[in-house]
Amino acid sequence: MALDEPKDTDKVFEFEGNIKFVMEKELLESAKPVKVDITYTGFSVESNLQLGGGGGCGSGSCSTDSSGGCGTPGSCCN
Repeated sequence: MALDEPKDTDKVFEFEGNIKFVMEKELLESAKPVKVDITYTGFSVESNLQLGGGGGCGSGSCSTDSSGGCGTPGSCCN
């Protein structure tokens, strides 16, 4: 998730309190149903997309260390 301005290729969902959720239409079609929720640790996003398992950026933080994980040059967090 990131802050972005809507484009012609996006679907915009508007909620109370001037909250907007913007998602690319093509991605939405591939991912639906999509559920975005807020938890005590931040946002939770669930979809029908099957992502690669284990060891990805979702399993750790984007700290820079020598382990070769997130935060190292070329990782998905940079």
